[in-house]
Amino acid sequence: MKPVRPEYVPNPDASRDEMDALQREIASVATFADAGCPAPAAVEIEGPLDLDQRTSPAGNEPIVAGVDQAFLDGVAVSAVVAIQGDSVVEVACGRTELSIPYIPGLLSFREGGPIIDALDSLSVDPDLLFFDGSGRIHYRQAGLATHLGVLYDRPAIGVAKNLLCGQPAESLAEPLPAGTQVPIYADESVTAEPGTILGYAYQSRQFPNPEVRHVNPIYVSPGHRVSAETAVSLVAAMGAGYKLPEPVRLADRAASDCKH
Repeated sequence: MKPVRPEYVPNPDASRDEMDALQREIASVATFADAGCPAPAAVEIEGPLDLDQRTSPAGNEPIVAGVDQAFLDGVAVSAVVAIQGDSVVEVACGRTELSIPYIPGLLSFREGGPIIDALDSLSVDPDLLFFDGSGRIHYRQAGLATHLGVLYDRPAIGVAKNLLCGQPAESLAEPLPAGTQVPIYADESVTAEPGTILGYAYQSRQFPNPEVRHVNPIYVSPGHRVSAETAVSLVAAMGAGYKLPEPVRLADRAASDCKH
């Protein structure tokens, strides 16, 4: 899998101003509407998949790939897990040295290298990419999922565990019932029209007694060629009973395996 827009390959040696400018340009060409992304019903899975049991891709069902990272001794390791239907069809790994520290809003410049390395070795051609990171929920509307989605011109979704920016439509201080979707609106911290829906806080699952023990929501946002509403529906379709959608959950496991 090769980048379609190589001019957007993240350069960790760029200056902060150059990184910010590139993100603004990426946001300007990103499509935050449905454009060729699979329908949620086409990728819905029944339950958790086994990372160690793989089959060959077959038929016309969409292929969905999840991407996540792990770190080891100054090296970033990226794993891509490709799923078709209820089967894992491929796992690919990539790694590069970490050249910059973690800076909120600049994740793609820190972790883009190993992701590109992993996607480069992927033999299947995904119809949809899930990233552990933000998409449009980003100061310049160009988080990891948007940057890489535009780079490859593929429908992409960002799934983050923490809210980077934006204003929830209601308080998230109390545990939410499973299935709750709370819009995240653009505020003064985001280069978008105030009130724009950037994504959703999505309560993918919840414990029976959330007052005693609860699950926090995840933050779902469109990366490229998918709307905010469809993005959260696709995450729900691939939930498999876990907090994270199955492509990201499996990529998290595979990234740990790739470190060895």
